[in-house]
Amino acid sequence: MLDLNDFRYFVEVARKGGLSAAARSLGRPVSTIGHRIQRLEQDLGLTLFARTPRRINLTPSGEAFLVHAVSTLERADEAEQAMRNLTTEPSGQVRFTVAVATAQYTMPAMVLSFMVKYPKVELVQYSCDAPLDIVADRYDVAIRAHSGVLPDSGLVQRPLASVAWHLFASPRYLRAAGLPRLPAEIPEHALLFMRRSQGEPVWNLRHETDNEPPVRLPLRPRIHSACMSTLKSAALEGLGIVALPAHMCRDELGAGQLSRVLSDWVAGDSVITALMPSRRGMSAASRAFVDHIVEAFPAAVRPH
Repeated sequence: MLDLNDFRYFVEVARKGGLSAAARSLGRPVSTIGHRIQRLEQDLGLTLFARTPRRINLTPSGEAFLVHAVSTLERADEAEQAMRNLTTEPSGQVRFTVAVATAQYTMPAMVLSFMVKYPKVELVQYSCDAPLDIVADRYDVAIRAHSGVLPDSGLVQRPLASVAWHLFASPRYLRAAGLPRLPAEIPEHALLFMRRSQGEPVWNLRHETDNEPPVRLPLRPRIHSACMSTLKSAALEGLGIVALPAHMCRDELGAGQLSRVLSDWVAGDSVITALMPSRRGMSAASRAFVDHIVEAFPAAVRPH
């Protein structure tokens, strides 16, 4: 069986272009490096380097073997790191980005419980609704709420939770304006609209049990806003009917401050996904953080 250390010597010689440079880089005698390369060639039955008085160059066989040697060393390093992670307490920094509303209404409890569980991990949270280049900006994790399938960006995607959107209004508003019984009555009411794109304001209401196509309702809202906190406050003040992620209004629903409107209908669905540049090379702290939020998100977005 080939010695993995010989793979490391071979790769370093190939990268440095000579035995002396590789020996200095590895802190080994030149004679040791030369002997191990010769033994590797004998074991493989191949000539890996073409030697000249001033330099050694890879042969075609050496170039082919270099690809496999680099890949083998990377997998060995990953395996070693994975095993170290099993016995080493996660530590270091985890940088993550998340939308403002998700940070405010969904993640506080899970972030705090993670901090208690992993006291040696430093979290850096950046709350922002604008799209970011998480690779260029060096984030370990991006948490995204979205409708539909995310574009194929090359990022690793890990689903966290599905989120139902319900219609809500304050009891005060419903006493004054009346309780809608059918989707067709909704456009007659004062409406508070969460704007997620530049398209026309529309709600597509889907019955929770029937398999009929959604009912499309073009709207003329009193307010268009990308701020869920503003819309929720407006609904609490009795200014109209709002569609929001159900878990955002869970406490107010339980306290009687908000009532669900058209309780058999859903005003939309969204998905929350964790995006990561790569599983390869993730730190133990980042892996622990992602595993923690994967477990915590379903309960955090529970409607009731």
